Amino acid sequence: MEPMHLNADRGVPVLVQAGALPWLASPQPGVERRMLERIGAEVAVATTLVRYAAGSRFGEHSHALGEEFLVLSGVFADEHGRYGAGTYVRNPPGSSHKPFSDEGCTLFVKLRQMDPLEKRRVVISEADRSWIDVGIARHRRALLYAEGNETVFLERLEPGCTMAAQYVRGGQEMLVVEGAVHLGAAGAQHLGPLCWLRNPYDRQPELSSPEGALLWIKRGHAAPVV
Repeated sequence: MEPMHLNADRGVPVLVQAGALPWLASPQPGVERRMLERIGAEVAVATTLVRYAAGSRFGEHSHALGEEFLVLSGVFADEHGRYGAGTYVRNPPGSSHKPFSDEGCTLFVKLRQMDPLEKRRVVISEADRSWIDVGIARHRRALLYAEGNETVFLERLEPGCTMAAQYVRGGQEMLVVEGAVHLGAAGAQHLGPLCWLRNPYDRQPELSSPEGALLWIKRGHAAPVV
């Protein structure tokens, strides 16, 4: 693959309707990708939707600057275990594995975006989540990771829930896992399933969800990659 700069300027907001993107073949048969952001060639800083066909495998490889993923559907596996839909995994810098999927699966994956000193492996299945009420009616949160300036969590918005605009130091990144949200006080932008939003500004707009939604959110990290 030739070097690519896709949504590479982390100083500006970007919204991608990922569900409408074509699936592109990867170097490994049976593994396809929808690229959301990418800086580099086959080894790259990247945020991607990845789809494994049933029975597909990927060769053993390492992650010099880490790998983070959320299983959106199916079952992903490697020599360390099996990860069903809803499982969140962080493989720290220097880790390696040989992934495969007997059943087929779809993942939301972030590569080469961790602190080089991060050492802790994180695996949180859907059953392991601990939900708390955020203090807003019909709104719950499950923490997935928190270290330094970076926080990762799931937000469950029940139908009719509205999250007020808020200040988030270091910006925010969001994937609509299920359902849909409306962005802004007037609800001008509709974000359906698999919409991905990266907003580096500290001011985050109001979100509302008339029909309900599950959101993956990361905060405090939306800064330029050096």
